[in-house]
Amino acid sequence: MEIDIIIPLYKPGKELFELLDRLNRQTLPVKNIILMNTEEKYFTQLVYGTDFSHRYQNVKVFHLSKREFDHGRTRRKGVTLSDAPVFVMMTQDAMPADEFLLENLTAHLAKDVAVAYARQLPGEGCSILERFSRQFNYPPESALKSSEDLERLGIKTYFCSNVCAAYRRDVYDGLGGFVRRTIFNEDMIYAAGAVRAGYRIAYEAQAQVIHSHDFTCGQQFRRNFDMGVSQAQHPEIFADIPSETEGMRMVKAAAAYLRESHMRRKLPYFYLQCFCKYAGYVLGKHYRMLPGRVVLACTASPNYWKK
Repeated sequence: MEIDIIIPLYKPGKELFELLDRLNRQTLPVKNIILMNTEEKYFTQLVYGTDFSHRYQNVKVFHLSKREFDHGRTRRKGVTLSDAPVFVMMTQDAMPADEFLLENLTAHLAKDVAVAYARQLPGEGCSILERFSRQFNYPPESALKSSEDLERLGIKTYFCSNVCAAYRRDVYDGLGGFVRRTIFNEDMIYAAGAVRAGYRIAYEAQAQVIHSHDFTCGQQFRRNFDMGVSQAQHPEIFADIPSETEGMRMVKAAAAYLRESHMRRKLPYFYLQCFCKYAGYVLGKHYRMLPGRVVLACTASPNYWKK
């Protein structure tokens, strides 16, 4: 099986070298690694004085400006640069946990499975709340999701993450690919279209990447604002399946986890985080009612609004 990997980059650090090395040590060989780099100067600074092109002969680098970047369009462009029957979308801060990532990720990518996404493990030193979040959203049991699960799983039926996800090219082309313009959620928007077309989404718990963030309350607010915007822009997907139910389930589970772990002292900050997330999400859902300067103050993606 030929596999290409597509990774958007912005201000990459030396961790990129480790990522590329781990990808090239996979049990399933990688044909091409396509880097969609925003702002050429940052990439040039990183590789200056190295033997990058000799060391990574299967890596192809394409540059774009910040104004050109879009969560959907940039990934669509990356896919057009690949001719492999399977392509994997990744982010630059997702590190393969072992050499079996691609083998496990593509294990069930056949028949009616359109896309498979990996389990995300917490990195060293991340907070207990982020560790719980990884466990809640990425449990140790694999799953296959279809339209039959909508009543049981709700919005989680459409959950998929381009932090690390493998796509069948034939299905991708048939469904029209990633949405061309979006501030967020290009992966879930695609997954929802696949489910509605009769395909299934695979969560492969044995395919593992190390990926976690300890966002500040301000970062949580802005991230959830953009999430709310994306949902408001796609009512055909999100209007009938609200995210609030799943969000409340996570809040209750996390609060119980903190109590059981004898960490009640962390509850006030946790509830502050929840407030910031929800406030950002609600404002994002109603962004059309906000003045432009307020939108720019709330968003994590100011360049999206300047196009």
